[in-house]
Amino acid sequence: MEFLIVCPLVFLAGFVDAIAGGGGLISLPAYLIAGLPVHTAIGTNKLSSGMGTAVATWRFWQKGYIPVKEALAGILLALAGSWTGAKIALMIDDSVFRIIMLFVLPLTAIYVMCNKSMGEHVKQESLSARRTILLVAVVAFVVGVYDGFYGPGTGTFLMILLTSAAKLSLQKAAGVTKAINLTTNITALVVYFVNGKVILLLGLAAGCFSILGNYVGAQCFSKSGAKLVRPIMIFVLVIFFVKTILELL
Repeated sequence: MEFLIVCPLVFLAGFVDAIAGGGGLISLPAYLIAGLPVHTAIGTNKLSSGMGTAVATWRFWQKGYIPVKEALAGILLALAGSWTGAKIALMIDDSVFRIIMLFVLPLTAIYVMCNKSMGEHVKQESLSARRTILLVAVVAFVVGVYDGFYGPGTGTFLMILLTSAAKLSLQKAAGVTKAINLTTNITALVVYFVNGKVILLLGLAAGCFSILGNYVGAQCFSKSGAKLVRPIMIFVLVIFFVKTILELL
């Protein structure tokens, strides 16, 4: 039953992620809807989403979309941030984590509804190379902590912050986002795996669906993609929110 619930939704998450980012807003709730404990859901989600991100990152690298200096700065700080976030998450009791999500989920839904472009349209300016690298590093650490702690929406948050704060072009921001996201996924995955919070078989199977979803989504990409996926994200978040409330009652 876990496979029947998780795999199709993770495929959908991969599809959404390829079009507009934010696939984690669907994939993590999928594991929780299937009944996995919070920490196990987060850890297993890191495995499946990491597989899809790894393929996407490799493709970006092959196409020359990842600027080395900015990516390295982001990777180093993202590693530290993700490790910190994951360690903090493991200190929090499962029931307390669900109460926290009762506040996080509505805020996430509001963000998705208000962010109509999902980072697609941002005015570009230029900064000095040193300031750009510094801002990339700061963004990577802050978002890395969030990704290690919880995770959904990391790619979208990175894209928006790297284009608006660090002033990277959309192409460079997308490449750096993939590099940072892969780093945070792997770092958090190691922490959760060492602490026995990863279901390998389920995560690997879902990872294959994530890769497939990313591939299909890339093929179906269109400028209206963000508008198409927002209702899907809201629908899954509402289902998960209701389920969380019922479990706490």
